[in-house]
Amino acid sequence: MSVKYTKDHEWAREDGGVYVVGISAHAAEQLGDVVFVELPEVGKTLSKGDDMAVVESVKAASDVYAPISGEIVAVNQAIADEPAKVNEDAAGAAWFVKIKPSDAGELDALMDEAAYNEFVENE
Repeated sequence: MSVKYTKDHEWAREDGGVYVVGISAHAAEQLGDVVFVELPEVGKTLSKGDDMAVVESVKAASDVYAPISGEIVAVNQAIADEPAKVNEDAAGAAWFVKIKPSDAGELDALMDEAAYNEFVENE
């Protein structure tokens, strides 16, 4: 399954029936050096667009939004312990949460990588 993106710069990719979610490398670049990450609790139920996490950098604090509705089934404690990982590997090891979707069809409304790259260029 390919990676899907939101206009708020979150990404989601399917992994064994759950969706791994993080922020794009572009978002991490815009933030600058990430110094703090606040993650939600496992078991929390979110609706698409809900505030899911908080990322703070030396420049600003930003909310991270749920790209799909569902239940948080895992959080990446490594980025809470070492927030700089978000800058190092935003699209990979620095994922934020894993969501068990309540409506996987919501992903159809998200952008593929080509559409996202075009969105970023025109932003």
